[in-house]
Amino acid sequence: MSVKELREAIEQRKIYFGIRQALKHSKKLSNVFIAKDVRDETVETLDNAGIEFMVLKSKENLAKELNLDFECEVFSIASKNEPPANIKK
Repeated sequence: MSVKELREAIEQRKIYFGIRQALKHSKKLSNVFIAKDVRDETVETLDNAGIEFMVLKSKENLAKELNLDFECEVFSIASKNEPPANIKK
């Protein structure tokens, strides 16, 4: 379910990659997902910021399933009211 959500968010350009973007846009997010092999510091940072998240597969598996050429620990989906994220396809 959540990998499907991430794919749709990438297509709609409503996704932010990484911890910094999750923190920067924390008030605009509908969902946050983290890889199961995320660093402890990343989990602490999200907890301290009050951001709720769901745990997914490993970074390597997520990169393969989402057809990404990089590995990422944190994936954030912008709420439906937000304009598309400033990312390149």
